[in-house]
Amino acid sequence: MFPILQKRKLAEDTYLIEIEAAEIAKKAKPGQFVILRKDEKGERIPLTIADSTKKTITIVLLVVGKTTTELSLLKKGDSLLDVVGPLGNPSKIDDYGNVVVIGGGLGIAPIYPIVKALKGMNNRITAIIGSKSKKYLFWEDHFKPICDKLLVTTNDGSKGHKGFVSDVLKELMQKEKIDLVIAIGPPIMMKAIADMTRSRIK
Repeated sequence: MFPILQKRKLAEDTYLIEIEAAEIAKKAKPGQFVILRKDEKGERIPLTIADSTKKTITIVLLVVGKTTTELSLLKKGDSLLDVVGPLGNPSKIDDYGNVVVIGGGLGIAPIYPIVKALKGMNNRITAIIGSKSKKYLFWEDHFKPICDKLLVTTNDGSKGHKGFVSDVLKELMQKEKIDLVIAIGPPIMMKAIADMTRSRIK
């Protein structure tokens, strides 16, 4: 069993759960994930490790179906039956230079450990975080201390730039030399960014 040490709402339909999982936390690297199961009847779902300490891992989930709804209703003191990980290939962290890291929607959570690690390698970091509206935004306070520049976008203009994260990236590409772009978010967002950067920026 894996005890839940903290559960809180971050934004609309978006919840943070901090889990005691020392063996996983010791090995977790940016970009990796866990597969968890609430109980014996629950389905197994993958969730990215959004942060970790020596003994805990933090996941952030968006309520979209039965399992994520059930997870969102858990409280501090409850437990998860299974947490398996860390899984997946970690992000490649190096001294690249000028790096733009983009998180769209729930993708804001998995870019956080990547930004922390890249900053630790002396990269210059511009983070672009975006969502449908300001009620879906979270963790601006987490990014500000570890970024050289933080840019916020919302589709409806309720906070920051009105439009998409790709619009802001396009403006940056016209103003400065960018050595690397990392983007995590909805497939349509990642496709737009891949199309913009193809043959120009890794």
